[in-house]
Amino acid sequence: MTVKPTTNPNAVSEHMPVTVITTCYGRNRHLYNLLSSLANGSVQPDEVIIVNDDADPKRLADFALNIVKIPTTVDLVDSADHQTLEHQTLEKSDKTEFDIGHNRNIGAARASHDTLIFLDVDCIVAPSFIEQLSTKLNQYPNALLMGQPRYLTRPLSNEESLALQKGALTNDYLNHLSVYNPYRDNFDAKQSMSNEAAPTAIKKTDDYGAFWSLCFAIKREQFEKIGGFDTQYTGYGAEDTDFAFTARQLDINFYLTADLIYHQQHAVYRPPLNHLESIIVNANRFYQKWQCWPMGGWLEQFSEMGLIDWTNEQSNSITLLRQPSSKEIELAYYPDAAYV
Repeated sequence: MTVKPTTNPNAVSEHMPVTVITTCYGRNRHLYNLLSSLANGSVQPDEVIIVNDDADPKRLADFALNIVKIPTTVDLVDSADHQTLEHQTLEKSDKTEFDIGHNRNIGAARASHDTLIFLDVDCIVAPSFIEQLSTKLNQYPNALLMGQPRYLTRPLSNEESLALQKGALTNDYLNHLSVYNPYRDNFDAKQSMSNEAAPTAIKKTDDYGAFWSLCFAIKREQFEKIGGFDTQYTGYGAEDTDFAFTARQLDINFYLTADLIYHQQHAVYRPPLNHLESIIVNANRFYQKWQCWPMGGWLEQFSEMGLIDWTNEQSNSITLLRQPSSKEIELAYYPDAAYV
């Protein structure tokens, strides 16, 4: 379904041949903030694909964007000949269960352009993000590029969301409201500023474990070379590290960029006990493929709590020893945290 926009006097006229892909369910407040930021960028992506089952088409039509809404229940097809892809295992393609890797693959298969920018639904892009990141990808077309996240310390108010939709929420305002994650590789704030003389910064890295699929860009050819996201990962955790490790195996260079997105604040669990079972399944899957353990910090915390039988040196699968108690879950809940 293609959503036709209404007239927006604040919309910019310049478009770039870029497809933005996002997916969500039950996160429509975040989705509408993301779309507001895309509509008010220095350029607009020519296409925004939303793999989603519950967004309101009338609400989507408020945004001056070319929005293509695809249900999460469709089969994954190749965009060239519309034949179901055979290189992926798609057990969930006929189910309504939310599967982020499968949904991203759907979006990529239906994209009209070769430049693909993937954004999690809880992103808000800086005005120069699409322009700067797509320009860099055209300079390094065989590479994988990732943007720079900052983390909002609280949800946007209704008034702030309205200002964002009108293009009146500035970078300075969002910078004041956000922080860097100190556990990630961060650029200096000045490197995120762009002008004609000095675009935002970029640097090559060999640390593919630093890749996070929150905000990244890749050409269609490289995405298909990787094979998309491995749909054997279920729920939460490790699918993005697996994607990056496959890129490394294929000698696809990885670049970090200073192009900003703002991660919209929502409650988290530290450690993520709400995703315990999927983290175990995905960690076992990852070790089978790569002979090393992902998410080591979380696995260590689960082990120290007596929830799993695991050490970083083991080669056998992780065993779930017990479920967390209601008290442990309560203590792990951080409603006001900026990041996990």
